[in-house]
Amino acid sequence: MRQIWISKRGAPDVLQVREAPEQPVGPNEVAIDVRAAGVNFADIMARMGLYPDAPPLPCVVGYEASGTIAEIGADVDGFAVGDRVTALTRFGGYSDRLVLPAIQVAAMPESLSFEAAAAIPVNYLTAWLMLVKLGNVGEGDRVLVHAAAGGVGQAAVQICRWRGATVIGTASKGKHERLLELGVEHVIDYRNEDFEAAVRARVGSVDIVLDAVGGDSFAKSYRLLAPMGRLFAFGVSSIAPGRTRSLVSALVGLARMPKFKPVQLMDDNRGVFGVNLGHLWDDVDKLRAMLGSIIECIAEGHLSPVVDRAFSFEDAGDAHAYIQGRKNFGKVVLTP
Repeated sequence: MRQIWISKRGAPDVLQVREAPEQPVGPNEVAIDVRAAGVNFADIMARMGLYPDAPPLPCVVGYEASGTIAEIGADVDGFAVGDRVTALTRFGGYSDRLVLPAIQVAAMPESLSFEAAAAIPVNYLTAWLMLVKLGNVGEGDRVLVHAAAGGVGQAAVQICRWRGATVIGTASKGKHERLLELGVEHVIDYRNEDFEAAVRARVGSVDIVLDAVGGDSFAKSYRLLAPMGRLFAFGVSSIAPGRTRSLVSALVGLARMPKFKPVQLMDDNRGVFGVNLGHLWDDVDKLRAMLGSIIECIAEGHLSPVVDRAFSFEDAGDAHAYIQGRKNFGKVVLTP
């Protein structure tokens, strides 16, 4: 089988396509012929040597994929060879064939392309966990979504719209018009505006913030919360501003993060949540249940994955550079 390997820490060109032997299928597993694999910022952080959960280098990353079932283990029910599926992977997703526990696999709606199905697991589970499971987003809530044009951002915008919430999004200027067309009520140019001042000028305060920027962005986001507001911290993209690792940038970003104290949270009537989907593998049954709810919403037309571009395996480095350049609107995927 063919896989994309991070050969060593560095710029996007360290990604290499290599051949590897196929894995046997265990009794509770299925084999999938991959048609598309999702690219996430965690993969980029791993390539740069800034993601502590990544396997030791050289390694194959990737948290999600879609394709058709090629083989079924003896104890697996509910799937047949040829079924179109989407799947959660704990690394190894950058492969043209996967062998996974069946509990990590879900049938994909017939209406979806494989590229769109590969955009579901990580982005929609992350947004769902924050907004639905923990955040209880609802009618009248004002939600600030950082990087609203990104993969998680687009999933969050759609969930908020479905649940009746008002969305304030941050994005570069070239993405504003499309975000407004998709129902984002206020869009802020994070490159040329102080988002804290801009949000105060437009809506005063917000009920929920989704922040994967980190650094002092967490402090600003927290200050924007109304009483009973919830801040969700789910990434630290600010520590990786370039194409390669900078320990100075990483340390500065980490040092600028606020420290939240229990008494302060009680006095403010606010909550701060940390979300890391990769640390929920011991609760994969709960992830699978949430994934089923998401797929049901997609089948009913409430949600619709947005795919920006598909890159070939050979162009995986370009896919990483595309995301790091903040060029994508929606999901970026790799196709074998």
